[in-house]
Amino acid sequence: MESERKIYDIKDRTFEFSKSVVLFVKDFKFNRIYHSLFDQLIRSATSIGANITEGKAGSSKNDFLKFHIIALKSANETEYWLKLIKETLVTEEQSENINSLLKETDELIRILVAIIVRTKKIEVTSQK
Repeated sequence: MESERKIYDIKDRTFEFSKSVVLFVKDFKFNRIYHSLFDQLIRSATSIGANITEGKAGSSKNDFLKFHIIALKSANETEYWLKLIKETLVTEEQSENINSLLKETDELIRILVAIIVRTKKIEVTSQK
């Protein structure tokens, strides 16, 4: 990611991540055989932020939790596509960009896991 400073609001951070992935793919020159991989990458990467936005607008904690779990699944899928593209296509000069995206994906996964665990703890505590 190109940003110099970390964005701490998860909604903004995932938007910037989505934007970075779209710009990465836009500038990438690839053969037709890789079209499906890049299509899947864009779908999963942009789904992370879309589901977080949906979850924050949810009407209940269950909605919030459900959409954050979906966002986590999308982040894991995004990591898969990035790794596959890195291993099959990325040149030395492009590796810095994809490594940056992989690092941010890993951080997003960790943040989402923390949000989900914390939300589940709050849910269990409030039921007692």
